[in-house]
Amino acid sequence: MQRIRHPRCFLVYALAPDGVSPSEANRLLNAYVADERRGLAVFHDHFIGQPGGVAVVFAETAEQRAALGDPGPLEGWRLEVRPLIYSRSPSGFDEQAAYTLRAYRRADWEQLRREQRPRYGDPAREVETAEEDVDL
Repeated sequence: MQRIRHPRCFLVYALAPDGVSPSEANRLLNAYVADERRGLAVFHDHFIGQPGGVAVVFAETAEQRAALGDPGPLEGWRLEVRPLIYSRSPSGFDEQAAYTLRAYRRADWEQLRREQRPRYGDPAREVETAEEDVDL
């Protein structure tokens, strides 16, 4: 992180070690994301399969960038933190999502946000089990 000097968003990729239950991995990742020392959490989600997850965090200061690399509750996890190029702010992250949809799929981000897509399964159950829940 020392080579990064300006505010920007970072992608955090975290995989729990073997033996950590999905529900415990969920709790620990949430604790990492909730720690305000790391900056502003813009997005996070959990994985189906191996417990873990991903987050996008906006870090404005050198102290926040350093805290991203401190595993804290994720000690012993595979933790990777990568600075993003175009997402230099929370609104930049949002605009990058819109740009990607527009440029590569000719889709409109605002229209997609308004759509009511069907929901399948139970996300709370998925985060507890790290398995897809297809029960309706």
